[in-house]
Formats: sequence, structure tokens, C-alpha cells
Amino acid sequence: MAFIVIEGIDGAGGETQTKLLEEYLKSKGKECVRIESPDMSTPVGRAYNEYLYERFHMSNEAVFLLCGCDVIINKPLIKKAKKEGKIIIADRYITSTIAYQSANNFPFEKALKFVELMEYPRADLIIFMDISPRTSMERKKREKGMLDKHEKDVEYLKMVRKFYLEEIKRNVLGRWVMINGERSVKKIHEEIVKIVNKELEIHS
Repeated sequence: MAFIVIEGIDGAGGETQTKLLEEYLKSKGKECVRIESPDMSTPVGRAYNEYLYERFHMSNEAVFLLCGCDVIINKPLIKKAKKEGKIIIADRYITSTIAYQSANNFPFEKALKFVELMEYPRADLIIFMDISPRTSMERKKREKGMLDKHEKDVEYLKMVRKFYLEEIKRNVLGRWVMINGERSVKKIHEEIVKIVNKELEIHS
């Protein structure tokens, strides 16, 4: 039926909002499949986590391919769910890999070519929750205390946001909608529900 992605830099609240959206859509009688990237339950996701906490080093090309592999694992699942008329809700997607790894000096245009070559499914809607890098760091510190190499680098997060904005400008892999992620969980959820209701023609 639809493929919806919720995006944002670290601390934007993607995990929370995808879970809330799934609960809401199920309450409306919709069948949903929720996925996340990176998926830390897989060997690929765990390898990426080791890299994030600087337990081993990889080149920027290796990191991009690792993240790209993590996301493409869900390609058959996405296609199957859409064919069955289910709603796929993604906590980040390859669009996240493009932004984060472009900020990690992987060429942005090369990333776009890779994504096109590998035929990642296009999303019907990508909701970008926009927060400042400072807000990102403050939220992640409260949430987990120990920050990974990306979460503790405010200049890096500024670059990530910059590449996200470029993706929005180009409508990379779907139609993007940007919302204010600095507000309360409730306010953000209400806006996401309003956007999704319109997309799926659900009457609240």
C-alpha cells in the first residue's frame, strides 16, 4: 500500500515516532511492517555499531557499503509487503546512509549513483524531523550518556544535516516533507499523523 520513511539526525526521535505511527495505523485497522536502519540485531548492523564506537577502523567506502548492505537486506521485505497491501514504516532508510556517509567524505553524487544502480525501492513519503546538532547532542547525552563518534561531533552533524537538506531539495528516493523536530513527542506525532492521514486518505 505505502512505504513511509521517518528520517532525521541522531536524537530526532525516529524510533519513537515510527513506533507511535505503527500503533496509530494499527488502531485504524491497517497492516504494518516496521523496519529500521541500521538494524543492530543483524551481523551487519552489529559490525557498524563496532565501527561507531571506534573499536575498529574502516575506510569511508567500506562504511558506505556496509550501511548500504544493511539497508538492502530489507529490499525483498519491502517489495513483498507492498504487494500484500501492507504499510511499511521505516526508521531511517538508505537516505540516512547517503547523508551520514557523504558527511564522512564519501562523494554525494557517487552515493546517488550507487543507490540508483542497486535499485533501492522508492518511498511514497519521507518525513524529515529537523533538529539542530546541539539539540541532537543534548538528547543523546540524556538518553545514553556515552556518545558514539557521530553523536559527539557537532560539526559532523552539521554536515549530515546539510546533505539531508540536499536530498530534500532533489526529492531523493521519494517525496520529502520537513517538520520541526524540536517540539514535544506528542506535537510531532500529531503532525506526522496528519501528514500520513492525508497521504493514505485516512479519516481521523
